[in-house]
Amino acid sequence: MDSSNLSLELKKHLRSLRLSPILDTLPERLLLARQKQLAYEEFLELVPGDEVERRSQVSSAHRSKRAFLDPAMVVEAWDDTAKVTFDRKLWAELQTLRFMGERHNILILGPVGVGKTFLANALAHIACRRGKSAIMMRTDKLLKQLRASRLDHTYDQEMRRFIAVDLLVLDDFGIDQLDAEQSRDIYDIIFERHRSGATIATSNREPQEWLSTLTDPIRAQSAIDRLLNSAYELVVEGESYRKRQKPVWKGANGG
Repeated sequence: MDSSNLSLELKKHLRSLRLSPILDTLPERLLLARQKQLAYEEFLELVPGDEVERRSQVSSAHRSKRAFLDPAMVVEAWDDTAKVTFDRKLWAELQTLRFMGERHNILILGPVGVGKTFLANALAHIACRRGKSAIMMRTDKLLKQLRASRLDHTYDQEMRRFIAVDLLVLDDFGIDQLDAEQSRDIYDIIFERHRSGATIATSNREPQEWLSTLTDPIRAQSAIDRLLNSAYELVVEGESYRKRQKPVWKGANGG
C-alpha cells in the first residue's frame, strides 16, 4: 500500500493541519495495524508518534547546525578501538548532561590529535538532541568575531549570544597569546557564564599555562579560577585519532 491509495479527504485534512509528513509513513502504519490487529488507541498513538519523532529530529538538526557542530562527530561515530585512553566512567556521566543542570564546566585536555574536538562535538550534539542550545567555536575565531562585531556595532548582541547559550564550547582554548581586548572578552564570557551556563573548553595546554596567555594577571586569575573550580577534567591520551578519519582510496587494490 502507498499514499496514492489514501483518500483525498484524509490527505486534505492532514495538509490543513500541517501534518502532511505523516503521509510518508501512514501506509506502513496501516499495514502494521492490520497485521498486528492493533486496537484503535494503539494505532492513534503510533501515527502521531512518528510525526513527533520526525519533528524532534528536524529540530535537533537545526540546533546542531546553528551550533556550528560537525555532523560527523556524534557519539555513535566514535571509534572505540582507537588507541586513546580516558576515564570511561566519567565520559558516561558527562553524556547524561547532568553537568549542564548543575551549571558545571568540562575541560577536555590532551595532546594534539587525540580526539578532544570530537568528544566536545559529541556532547554538544547530545545537548541539541535534548532541546538545549549550543555554540561551538575555536576560541580564536570567537574572539575575531567579537572584534568584528565592534566595527558593525553588534558587539553587545554577539556577547549576549555567547553568554546566554545553554552550552558554549571553546575549542583550542588557552593556546594563543591574547591582547588586552581579547583578554577582557574571555574574562567577561567566563565571568558572566559562571554558575549560569555550562562551558566546555578543549586544550592541549595544562590549565596552569592559560594564565600567561591573558594580558591582565588579575582578570586572568579570576577567570581561570572560575573556569577550573567548577569543572570536570577529562584527560585524553594516546595516538592521534585523526588517522582514523583519514580517507582511504581503494582503487589501487581494485576495490
